[in-house]
Amino acid sequence: MPTPLRVLVGALGPGVLPVVPGPEGPPAGTLLLDLGPEHPSGTGLVELRLWLEDDRVTEATVVVGALHRGVEKLFEVRDYRQVLVLADRHDWQAPFAAELTVALTCEQMLGLEVPPRAVWMRTLLAEHTRVLSHLGFLGWVPTRLGSAPPSALRESLRTQLQRLTGNRVHPMVNRVGGLAADADDAWLDAEAAVLADVRASADRLEEQLGSGPLRELTDGVAVLGREVVEAYGVTGPAARAGGLDVDLRRQRPYLAYGELADLLRPPAGRAGDAHARLATLVHELRVSADLVAACVERLRVTPGDVAVRLGKVVRLPEGEAYVATEAPLGVSGVFLVSRGEKTPWRLKLRTPSFNHVSVLEPLLRGVHVDALEATLASIGYVVGDIDK
Repeated sequence: MPTPLRVLVGALGPGVLPVVPGPEGPPAGTLLLDLGPEHPSGTGLVELRLWLEDDRVTEATVVVGALHRGVEKLFEVRDYRQVLVLADRHDWQAPFAAELTVALTCEQMLGLEVPPRAVWMRTLLAEHTRVLSHLGFLGWVPTRLGSAPPSALRESLRTQLQRLTGNRVHPMVNRVGGLAADADDAWLDAEAAVLADVRASADRLEEQLGSGPLRELTDGVAVLGREVVEAYGVTGPAARAGGLDVDLRRQRPYLAYGELADLLRPPAGRAGDAHARLATLVHELRVSADLVAACVERLRVTPGDVAVRLGKVVRLPEGEAYVATEAPLGVSGVFLVSRGEKTPWRLKLRTPSFNHVSVLEPLLRGVHVDALEATLASIGYVVGDIDK
């Protein structure tokens, strides 16, 4: 007879999760998982309803909580400048990536070409954002070993955003036609200096992942095979760790990625298990550091504006367009339908987190209860990115 188990993932404070551990511990049949202070799951609002036999999962149901944001309906009553600000918020680990995709979609419909300096600045900020996002998910690795997570490095990256845009977390810097802020030489120097810390952090994380305790926890755990990846639309590092060669930066180059293709090296490990997924995130820290360094050097010799001047009110021509980019967690897409007004008639989001949470149900089957933490730590999702 299968035994039911309720798993609550994330922050444990009252008002966030429906069950709070009491003086004698959690109620029977409930397991509280906290993946560390840096891990994005700390927002809570994800519950797993599992059935176990011999401490292995035989069936799993994911309950994503009550975060019903209705952002796609809100888009319909916002003009395009306001839409960019709102899009910034659904993946709060990578807000620049979300606003970028919307801006690129609008520019495609307008037939608008942004200045070269804006292209390189956007590429730099996209990879800066990827590093910041990946470090959040990798925070579980040192936390599990009793070491300090990369909080100081993440704060340095946020400080760089603040110096450029005035905002630490939500940059809100993309505009239809380019960017609202440009980098001076001092900012570029500081950005280049942070890259040394990123590479050093990648070295430490790689060493920690290869250690005995972490290797034992993650090797062969929760294997995400190619068939399941394709069936559930899993993309990004999780797909690449399973051997599926999907990376829009190489296959459908946008921004400056066409000129940087040689730096986009695929990961070595493709076993599809928890270790491979975490190792792929570490690998991509180094790749992104190299991409940012290339952008810094190109920006030093690329003068000019970072935006095309547009009127106060932006109206897109009647029609529709779909644009997808390679966000840190995977493919982020925007389907936009315009009827010639200053607000979209329809703006539909394709978010990677929705697919990644969906795949947890087949992925968890067969996983030992002791490996639940490693499984969830290796599958990237942000709660705000799930429900649109």
